[in-house]
Amino acid sequence: MATSDQVLVASNRGPVGFTPAEDGTLVAKRGGGGLVSGLGALGDHAGTWVCAALNDGDRQAVGRAGGGLLDPADTDGRAVRMLDIPAETFDAAYNGIANSVLWFVHHMLYQSPLEPLFDHHFEEQWAGYERYNAAFADALAAEAEHGARVLVQDYHLSLVPGMLRERRPDLRIGHFSHTPWAPAECYRMLPDDTARAVLRGILGGDRAAFLTWRWAKAFADCCRDLLGAEVVDRGHELRLTVDGETTRVGVHGLGADGDFLRERSHRPDVDERLAALRRQVGDRRTIVRVDRTELSKNIVRGLHAYRRLLHEHPEWHDRVVHVAFAYPSRQDLAIYREYTEEVSRVADGINAEFGRDGWTPVVLHVKDDFARSLAAYRMADVALVNPIRDGMNLVAKEVPVVSDDGCALVLSREAGAFADLGEDALVINPYDLAGTADALHRALSMTPEERADRTKRLAAAATALPPTAWFLAQLHALDER
Repeated sequence: MATSDQVLVASNRGPVGFTPAEDGTLVAKRGGGGLVSGLGALGDHAGTWVCAALNDGDRQAVGRAGGGLLDPADTDGRAVRMLDIPAETFDAAYNGIANSVLWFVHHMLYQSPLEPLFDHHFEEQWAGYERYNAAFADALAAEAEHGARVLVQDYHLSLVPGMLRERRPDLRIGHFSHTPWAPAECYRMLPDDTARAVLRGILGGDRAAFLTWRWAKAFADCCRDLLGAEVVDRGHELRLTVDGETTRVGVHGLGADGDFLRERSHRPDVDERLAALRRQVGDRRTIVRVDRTELSKNIVRGLHAYRRLLHEHPEWHDRVVHVAFAYPSRQDLAIYREYTEEVSRVADGINAEFGRDGWTPVVLHVKDDFARSLAAYRMADVALVNPIRDGMNLVAKEVPVVSDDGCALVLSREAGAFADLGEDALVINPYDLAGTADALHRALSMTPEERADRTKRLAAAATALPPTAWFLAQLHALDER
C-alpha cells in the first residue's frame, strides 16, 4: 500500500536541455508535452524527474549543479536530476541498443537477409544498456519516498521497472511504451535471453501501458510465447502472470493538446510563416507532411506516391504542391544520414521531372521550425501521414485541430492513430504506392463540405485524451488494483 503521494518520472530525455553560449554560460531550453504538463499538474506531489545528460551542454550543467540536481530556475521549479552517465555507456545504450535494435525490431525495419547480426559487439552494447538502466534504477531508488509512485517511460528504460523492484519493493511502478510493440514472430529476432530480459524488465512493474490495444496485445503475446505468461483479458485491461507475479496492462491513447495548438497556431510568427508559404505555393492545393527523417516515417515512399499521382493524374499539374517538412533526425547514425539524403534526392528528381516556370511540385524544408509546421497545418488541403509503423503519430491528430478550412487525412493503417482516426481518414497500406496515389487523388477531389465535416470529427477524436489527462490517467490506473 502506498504511503506517499510523491510521483517520480524517469525518461531518457528530460524537461530541459542545455546549450553552451559563446561567453561560456549555459542556455536552458525547456521542453513541453504530456509529461511536463502532467507532472506540473501534481503540484506538491510532484517528485523528481530523472533523466540523462544527452550532450556536452547537459554534462556541463550536471557538473555545475553538483550531484545532478538542476537549478530550479532552469526547470520551472521542478526537481530534475540529470544523470551524467559515461559517454561510452550512453552511446551503447542509446544508439547501440535502443535506437539500432529495439526501435528496429518494434518498427520492423530490419532487412533480414543482412541484419540484425547479434555478435560480440552487440553483447558489449547490451552490457552498456544494462548499466544505463541500472543507473536510472539507482537514482530512482535514492530519490523515492517510501511507497512513492514511479512512471518509467519508453524503450530506452525497459529494464528499469524490474531493477527498481529489486531495489525498492515498496514502490508502485508503471512503464509506458511510446512505440509500437512487435508481433511475437518479429520480436523473436532478438536473442532469447535479451528478449526475455526486456519482457521481464517491464513486467517488474505493477502496470505496463501502451498507446493502442494492438500494441498491448502484441506485448502480451510475446510474454505468453517467451515466458509462458498466463494472460487474462478483463476488457479494460489485461493481466499477465509469470512465476506467480501479476502485472496489469492497459492502454492510454495520447491525444493532441487542442487548446495549446489553437492558441499557438495563431501567434504572429505563425501568421508570418503562413504568408510566406502561401506566396511560395500560390493558389494551388497543398499536400502537407511534417516528419522527422526517421526510417519508420516512410517519407521516401510518400514522395514516390506523389510522383505516381502526377503521372496518373496530369490534371493536377500546376494545381498542387507537396509541402514536405523532413527534419533531420538521429544524424549520428549513418543509415539515418543516408535516408535524409535520399529524401532530398527523390524530391529534387520530382521537381526536375515535372517542374516548370512558376511551379515547383515539391517544396522541401529540412530545418526544424515549429511555427512553420503549424503554418503548414493551417494551410493543408491534404495531410499525408503514411508511416511503416508508428506508436501513435501526433501529426495525424494535430493537423485536423489546426486546419483553417478543413483537411483530408491520408493515414497509414500501421499508425497507432488509425485506432482513433481511421473512420474519417482515407486509410492506406503504407507500402502500396498505387493505393497511396489514389488516396491522394481522392483527398484532393473531396468537396469542401465533406472535408470540413470529416475534419470536425477527426479533431474531436484527436483531442479526446490530451497530454495532461493522458499522464494523469496512467497515474490513476497505477493506483487501482
